[in-house]
Amino acid sequence: MTMDPARGTIGSEVPDTRDVQKNNFAEVSGDTQPHQEPRRVNNDPRARQQKGNQPRRDRRDVHGWVVLDKPIGMTSTQAVAVLKRLFQAKRAGHAGTLDPLASGGLPIALGEATKTVPFVMDGRKRYRFTVCWGEERDTDDIEGRVTATSDQRPTREAIEALLPRFTGVIEQVPPRYSAIKVQGERAYDLARDGEVVELAPRPVEIHHLSLVDQPDSDRAVFEAECGKGTYVRALARDMGRILGTFGHICALRRTLVGPFGENDMIPLDQLEALCHRAASGEGSLADALLPVETALDDIPALAVTRADAARLHRGQAVLLRGRDAPNCSGTVYVTVAGRLLALAEVGNGEIIPKRVFNLTGLTASTGRNERN
Repeated sequence: MTMDPARGTIGSEVPDTRDVQKNNFAEVSGDTQPHQEPRRVNNDPRARQQKGNQPRRDRRDVHGWVVLDKPIGMTSTQAVAVLKRLFQAKRAGHAGTLDPLASGGLPIALGEATKTVPFVMDGRKRYRFTVCWGEERDTDDIEGRVTATSDQRPTREAIEALLPRFTGVIEQVPPRYSAIKVQGERAYDLARDGEVVELAPRPVEIHHLSLVDQPDSDRAVFEAECGKGTYVRALARDMGRILGTFGHICALRRTLVGPFGENDMIPLDQLEALCHRAASGEGSLADALLPVETALDDIPALAVTRADAARLHRGQAVLLRGRDAPNCSGTVYVTVAGRLLALAEVGNGEIIPKRVFNLTGLTASTGRNERN
């Protein structure tokens, strides 16, 4: 479950299509002016380090996860750009969009950790969210236009009696303002243009849904744990309709994404402070990183010898032989001397490498390998 970056709406695990567009500018160096005569190239390395009287910061290999406790008001794309700058990392990406409206866990993969993003996105998500009763909005959250109102307010008993209907595998109609494609166009783009968007219901799984607080008659606070593709906005909308009132999301915080919980989150100000201390030699950025394999908690680990590791690193399969050969099949992550080597498939008596990791560069500190 994510939030739609275009409209500030909570949605399914659809990558933010603006990520590539917004991050590409950071990859371009030098001044480009059209219709100019070719300029003489200055091969003096000192000159290449100057741009606007500022030293050029070279990108470096950084590998691991940072679970940002994203503040309200920041987009996921902006968060990735900030971390990429702080770590001077060559590659970065997030595992599930979290909209500016929401706070909480935004796992950001750096370097080789980007190869493990799908494993995080496929994991469970946990949210704490507040529903404001009495109004339905076109985006199903606080940023939308009011489309219906009601003076009725649900009682605690009515809310709690309703929750079992929204637990388990249910059919859910995604919000009109979502990143789902309709005939090649994003639903939120069509809705913004005033077109009527009819989205078909689809099955989603809600593992747990509970009412945790009711501060007043206008608001109710819930906690939900759900699978990929669930829209919390649609959940608030549908509960409001069945209860005889209307509802929309007015606050949301993500507390779990796959293997990453609140204990793993780092507020942005603390992360910036750590980066500044590291720049002055008073600390290490490695202290902010979780190991790449943290994303693979639900996958069996398989240790191999250095000789077998060399074959796997070259992309070659390794035969499982001898009485000590592991009795397993399916996806595993392979280690050698305690270090992550590859993602592989085990079957028919052999290990077949699928993704090989090259962890040369900055990685998580030893202390962060032992998580709370």
